[in-house]
Amino acid sequence: MPKSKRNKLVTLSKTKKKGKVQKESLVKSVRDCLDEYSSVYVFSFENMRNTKFKEFKEDLKSSSRFFLGSNKVLQIALGRTAADELKEDLHKVTEFLHGDCGLFLTNLPKDEAIRQFEEFEAHDFARTGSLATETVELQEGPLEQFTHDMEPFLRKQGMPVRLNRGVVELVADYTVCTEGEPVSPEASRILRLLGVRMAAFHLHLLCRWSPEEFETYETQTKIQVDNPSNGS
Repeated sequence: MPKSKRNKLVTLSKTKKKGKVQKESLVKSVRDCLDEYSSVYVFSFENMRNTKFKEFKEDLKSSSRFFLGSNKVLQIALGRTAADELKEDLHKVTEFLHGDCGLFLTNLPKDEAIRQFEEFEAHDFARTGSLATETVELQEGPLEQFTHDMEPFLRKQGMPVRLNRGVVELVADYTVCTEGEPVSPEASRILRLLGVRMAAFHLHLLCRWSPEEFETYETQTKIQVDNPSNGS
């Protein structure tokens, strides 16, 4: 009987080697792009949603390239100091590579790049643990937006409901979520059923480097996108 591939042992050395190869590949890709693109931006993000981020990248792929990964690896790719930077003043970019952020390399004129970021916006449903941006309350009485077969599910989410002649009815006022407080798993499900979108995927341009200049953005350019995580 042939041996099962599922039982094949994988040594830790192989795993470490693969990780090293991936990091080296990222460094090489970034460095190769420095000669291909005229400007390098650092952008930060909030409430990452992969699907919308992929759409954004697809729209700009003919003129731009995005890199997300370990900030330390991206810093190494550019050069952390003036002594090891790949191009003059490029090490200044690495000072902004902290937290949730990435690199945006592009041939777009500065004004066009900023415009692309500003015009890309949308909203998505709140995830568990995110802060509610508004208070959502339901009043006692019939909930005609829900079908009768949803009554057990709604009750399981903690809603005080019952069936009244085939209509889902709320027997008391109910607060789904409160502004400024974390959204519970149950509230997240109910908000989705209600069609209430209160999460936004934000991008902020932090700085820009080109061979001619380096500039920072004190007033961050903000993008709201239908909420990429790392996952959507």
